[in-house]
Amino acid sequence: MRRSDDDGSVLLLTIGYAVLALVALFVCVDATSLYLAQKRLDSVADAAALAGADGFTLDVREGEPIAELSAEGVRDQADALVAALGGDAVVVSAGTPDGVSARVTVAGVWHPPVLTLFVPDGVALEATATSRTALR
Repeated sequence: MRRSDDDGSVLLLTIGYAVLALVALFVCVDATSLYLAQKRLDSVADAAALAGADGFTLDVREGEPIAELSAEGVRDQADALVAALGGDAVVVSAGTPDGVSARVTVAGVWHPPVLTLFVPDGVALEATATSRTALR
């Protein structure tokens, strides 16, 4: 009976492929978590901009109602909404570029649910949204 010199080499290959598959799985879990965190922050920015667009003052000029946004009104509304939502999102900037639009930028930090050597410990995220106010 002849003995082969490569006895047990299949076990090493199997272990190597299992480790590679686990690393790929962990990186995919982290990438999915990062994507969802960005989408969540986008939603917070959209909601804050929409709330900021409600920070208008209503004036009547020449018999016509005019809704004008102020930077303070947009900031107050956006801050109130982000605080009510909780979480780690913070309002970076909120204002109105033209008196009709509310532009809000929020930021947060993502941390991976599964720590691996191939994924950074934290990633700074930022999202900007714009909403317009109109009477008609």
